[in-house]
Amino acid sequence: MNELELKYGCNPNQKPARIFMRDGSDLPLTVLNGKPGYINFLDALNSWQLVRELKEATGLPAAASFKHVSPAGAAVGLPLSDVERRMYFVEDGAELTPIACAYIRARGADRLCSYGDWAALSDVCDAATARYLKEEVSDGVIAPGYTDEALEILKTKKKGNYNVVQMDPDYVPAPQEYKDVFGVTFQQGRNNFAINEALITNIVTENRDLPDAAKRDMIVALITLKYTQSNSVCYVKDGQAIGVGAGQQSRIHCTRLAGNKADTWWLRHHPKVLGLQFVEGIRRPDRDNAIDIYLSDEYEDLLADGVWQQTFTEKPEVLTAEEKQSWMSALTGVTCGSDAFFPFGDNVERARKSGVQYIAEPGGSIRDDHVIATANKYGIVMAFTGMRLFHH
Repeated sequence: MNELELKYGCNPNQKPARIFMRDGSDLPLTVLNGKPGYINFLDALNSWQLVRELKEATGLPAAASFKHVSPAGAAVGLPLSDVERRMYFVEDGAELTPIACAYIRARGADRLCSYGDWAALSDVCDAATARYLKEEVSDGVIAPGYTDEALEILKTKKKGNYNVVQMDPDYVPAPQEYKDVFGVTFQQGRNNFAINEALITNIVTENRDLPDAAKRDMIVALITLKYTQSNSVCYVKDGQAIGVGAGQQSRIHCTRLAGNKADTWWLRHHPKVLGLQFVEGIRRPDRDNAIDIYLSDEYEDLLADGVWQQTFTEKPEVLTAEEKQSWMSALTGVTCGSDAFFPFGDNVERARKSGVQYIAEPGGSIRDDHVIATANKYGIVMAFTGMRLFHH
């Protein structure tokens, strides 16, 4: 099949719409269920590239949770701890395969941004992954294949309308890309730059101790950034993006946004959060929203008399500013990646507040010396990659 007609483009007034192959060849994908739309396919094809490259670079199963053509989360398939199982609301006794762990981590990093996501899997979707996907509010999934059991599970989602796309894992795109804007056609070579450990050997700080886990996390951060709308910054810990700041005009705003998301992820480990007693039958989005408000400065809106009873069986204790600060001080070993150079040391100052000990960025600012000096002040290891990763 060379083309696929779509209901409409980005918005309902943008018709006609389709995806097709310029060279007349068959599309490298097959819709197994549902009717994906224009934005669905943008998310699907961008997220597929991300997880494919993560798998190639790390050798581990990889997954991504995409919204509006940027990742809300991305991760490799490392095992989940007992605390992470509770954080990500994995049912007791649930089977967890490596690809299921990868998606649970990707989805769990920023559950508010992942609401209604597009999921991408580097490996064949198995039943364990499909069972978790079935319970989440999600628009669709792309993978190189599906087991029979997984496909049957996914076909029951959204009243049988859940979007399931199978990607040809052997597909190689044309070396040139085209894009029309306001009737003008842009052409560029595809960004086929390979991200691997060779890219992070230029360590420019006094501290040069870069453990293998940090190298892996740098690779996760950089590949995630390669498919994130620029400007962008990504925080990673234990093979999982824990905060993505996308599409900001200012680099420091990217760093703050991603850092704030990483802080929320870490605070969700707190015993007071894990101990929240929700009313029976609460919807997942309502529960996720409640946790977000509970951790914010607007917690009083949630805990007011006559309000908290709608969400909790008992009124939660406030997580005080002092408790948050104490908990945050225990976060260490975080990696921060940037798709372009840090122009000022303020980015490093903000990053280290979220436990960042390792940074990967292109370098090339006229103030590199100040950025490096700031990293040295905190004993941070910084690698200059020499490669910008803008994505638009």
